[in-house]
Amino acid sequence: MTSARATLVGSLAILLWSSLATLTAASGAVPPFLMTALTFAIGGVVGLAVAARRPGGLAALRQPWPVWLHGVGGLFGYHACYFAALRLAPPAEASLIAYLWPLLIVLLSAFLPGGGLRPRHVLGALLGLGGAALIIGGRSGGFGFDAAYAPGYAAAFACALLWSGYSVASRLFQTTPTEAVAGFCLATALLAALCHLAFETTVWPQGAIAWAAVAGLGLGPVGLAFYVWDVGMKRGDVRLLGVLSYAAPLLSTLLLIAAGYAQATPALAVACGLIVAGALVATFGGRERRKSSSAAA
Repeated sequence: MTSARATLVGSLAILLWSSLATLTAASGAVPPFLMTALTFAIGGVVGLAVAARRPGGLAALRQPWPVWLHGVGGLFGYHACYFAALRLAPPAEASLIAYLWPLLIVLLSAFLPGGGLRPRHVLGALLGLGGAALIIGGRSGGFGFDAAYAPGYAAAFACALLWSGYSVASRLFQTTPTEAVAGFCLATALLAALCHLAFETTVWPQGAIAWAAVAGLGLGPVGLAFYVWDVGMKRGDVRLLGVLSYAAPLLSTLLLIAAGYAQATPALAVACGLIVAGALVATFGGRERRKSSSAAA
């Protein structure tokens, strides 16, 4: 698979993640860890079914412990820290800090073999972060950082570190088949179920629409998304995928508006401009160099 095709495959995760908020809203008042357990179980079981039909079958799950630590630590660690952040700090501030992960992916990619980080990548990611800040702040009426919520802010930053670290480090596990993600999902579901039993009161989805939303989450943004993201991180353009990830909150907000869960605002238009500008800045220079090289040849 070429790098360009792997990048395209990885970008499907961004599209899928944009449906996360809408499907979550439609699923009702299911507690976070129970939702995580249900959706990751669906994503893991579907992944196992696909893996069983591939050459080698379920042998893809037989991986050394560092691979499992990387996979489960990234998937479960991110969600556990995110839920802790939402409990310990206001959602808007926690979400913005957690959404530093695309910028961190861009920065951490410099440490990969042949990373070649350039200022345009950082500038593109910063523009995307600015757009995400406008969207998140607009949903909740702005930001108000308070030192009293420092533990929540720390948990949110841990989210960003865990997901960006998991994503970039996937490049170091290129020989691990993507089918192994099914095992990571199932382990995450088990850990989330234990956390649910320890910390939450059980509230099941109410009605067919809510259950359909849970199934949609497990098949899409909490299922297929992690498999295609694995492909993109292992074989695609890590820096570009990091910048493009800022499109997720924009697309998510547009879906919420279309579904009637949110309203359009002028800030959304500005945020759209910043995110698009960031993507163009991150990619334009590379295209120019390729054209120049072709002309010289």
